[in-house]
Amino acid sequence: MATIVSCPTCGAKVQWGPEAQFRPFCSERCKQIDLGAWADEKYTIPAVNLPEDLDNPDAEKLN
Repeated sequence: MATIVSCPTCGAKVQWGPEAQFRPFCSERCKQIDLGAWADEKYTIPAVNLPEDLDNPDAEKLN
């Protein structure tokens, strides 16, 4: 039994396997749309605000 996934861009059903050339996307178009969104910085990964001292590796040595 083949695994069916949804295309992250358009939601179309895609059979997961070697025959799905653009998996997890349904097509080259959806793959390029997703790549363009990353390039335009539409997706972000939240960062934790670190103390400024962590930017300076010698900060501990000064104390």
